[in-house]
Amino acid sequence: MSSIAVVDYGMGNLRSVAKALEHVAPDARIVVTSDAGEIAQADRVVFPGVGAMPDCIRELETRGLRHALVEAAQTKPFLGICLGMQALFEFSEEGNVAGLGVLPGKVRLFPREAMHDTQGQRLKVPHIGWNEVHQAVPHPLWNGIANGARFYFVHSYYVEAGNPELVAAFTHYPFAFACAVARNNIFAVQFHPEKSQAAGLKLLANFAEWDGMASNPV
Repeated sequence: MSSIAVVDYGMGNLRSVAKALEHVAPDARIVVTSDAGEIAQADRVVFPGVGAMPDCIRELETRGLRHALVEAAQTKPFLGICLGMQALFEFSEEGNVAGLGVLPGKVRLFPREAMHDTQGQRLKVPHIGWNEVHQAVPHPLWNGIANGARFYFVHSYYVEAGNPELVAAFTHYPFAFACAVARNNIFAVQFHPEKSQAAGLKLLANFAEWDGMASNPV
């Protein structure tokens, strides 16, 4: 039986992520864990998250999970969700803290001066709700998901990837920003697949079967 570790560092929508994985992968062992050894033993790792980046990095350090996460992101199928995507990068404007540095790039706050639609109406921050996801590259996790499918977002910060080839999908709010990134065995998304109904469940089902080989290694 394959196993999927959902990383518990005291922040995140762990129950909904775990339940969604149990639904789409009934033959897999889903374990919610804060144990570095269990993360190392798992076949696949999901790194979810909500909340603030400084708290995330502090909790990872306090719980001794930083090294386990970095190693997992280098060696096995790895899915980052929301803050779990942002934390993979080098630096975040939220608290001006260093991330895990697994991927090159920065996390930036939506700029107030840019937040208006084509009619000049101000857009709210955080970006909350359903939005279209435009696939930038083929990837096994997009299998069976229509280009432009809508996913659910809740965030005030967005990723500015240091390498454009990392971008696996983008969303407009109001400008285009990376809402999914991929490199080798890593796939990470800004949206919440566990809250995104059929499209989100399909992405999680694809991850549960993914061997970690990407269509666009960079």
